[in-house]
Amino acid sequence: MIRNSDIQFQSPEAIRAFQEERMQETIRYVAGHSEFYRSLFAQAGIVPFEIRTLEDLRRIPVTTKQDLQLRNNEFLCVPRHKIIDYVTTSGTLGDPVTFALTESDLDRLAYNEMLSFTTVGCTRDDIIQLMVTLDRRFMAGLAYFLGARQLGCGVTRVGNGIPELQWDTVRRIAPTACLVIPSFLLKLIDFAEAHAIDYRHSPLRKAICIGEGLHTPDGFELGTLAAQIHQRWPELELFSTYASTEMQTSFTECAHHCGGHLPPDLIIVEFLDDSGQPVANGEPGEVTITTLGVEGMPLVRFRTGDVCRHYSEPCACGRHTVRLGSLLGRKGQMIKFKGTTLYPPALFNILDNIPDVKNYIVEVFTNALGTDQVQIRVHSTNRSEMFVKQIKDIFRSKVRVAPDILFESTERISKDQFPAMSRKPIKFVDRRNNPIH
Repeated sequence: MIRNSDIQFQSPEAIRAFQEERMQETIRYVAGHSEFYRSLFAQAGIVPFEIRTLEDLRRIPVTTKQDLQLRNNEFLCVPRHKIIDYVTTSGTLGDPVTFALTESDLDRLAYNEMLSFTTVGCTRDDIIQLMVTLDRRFMAGLAYFLGARQLGCGVTRVGNGIPELQWDTVRRIAPTACLVIPSFLLKLIDFAEAHAIDYRHSPLRKAICIGEGLHTPDGFELGTLAAQIHQRWPELELFSTYASTEMQTSFTECAHHCGGHLPPDLIIVEFLDDSGQPVANGEPGEVTITTLGVEGMPLVRFRTGDVCRHYSEPCACGRHTVRLGSLLGRKGQMIKFKGTTLYPPALFNILDNIPDVKNYIVEVFTNALGTDQVQIRVHSTNRSEMFVKQIKDIFRSKVRVAPDILFESTERISKDQFPAMSRKPIKFVDRRNNPIH
């Protein structure tokens, strides 16, 4: 794998030339080693050596999540004895998919996260507290540890949950940064305030956030969750990231907080509309990736199902790479409710901004008419009819439609948010094709 950490600061023309050379290597590699892509190229009449430019890449049919699920083993490009680590996707939109990583892939993973840490301004003098799991076949937790090791900074592996242990680690080791799901920061703040911990003067100064968005869907303003964290802990700088197991790469914000930077020596990204055509700068498009330098299970033109906006103007940090905005939603989670198109993150942002809503799960069903119906299961101490009306009025003012509201206990909602096999909190449940009466 050819790496060039300086390429992100070079001109768009230099970045393009670099990526096209790496892309040609990837196409030739999968043509020679991947049963899936050999078959795909043959059926589509693709001659690997004729794919030379980014425009040529569009001649190759896209790869889908269903391809990965149904033909998982056909993507493997190495013999089994070269595989060092097995991970699985989170299975958000279906059965989890297994990914196999070689020694080279683990090295690439470490390099990727080292780039992420340097993008947010971390150096070898930092200590990073990992508030995420390294087990449960979770790629990201391992990646963070390997990246910190490659950067040469300190790392303490606390895992997820247990605020008391997190704060005890902060007291003992004095980490300067943390890897965390942002909603957990509110629990850390609540615990600190309940136990007289002076968290605002703790050594923690950077939070690299995963799993939940920080910004509003239509720009770079702080969303409700991030705004709450910032209001209560302004000394902690929040950095957004976007990644997936399939891409084995992450996009990370710099200190200017205007989108996650693409690492151009690790991945090529297209943003496609429903018909498979590229969308314009700033328009919503499905993130479609081609990995560079992956040995075990590389992907070519893989449609992630994630819908984002992208921006290509140079960043004030000096990088000339494409930047990704907030995740608008997943194509498979798009809701068509009473004629309005919705994605779950927009609903989360509304609910996070209603003080009396303590916890929630958004559910979508197919109703008796065969259309989408949205129901929100809410925990609140206020269960009055006036409060239900207030919630619905807020939704109508923000997204023009109002969901059904069902009050439940916090124990019931928390149990469903954190099922035994889940690695992330679940706020959205898709029950379509299961009618409600």
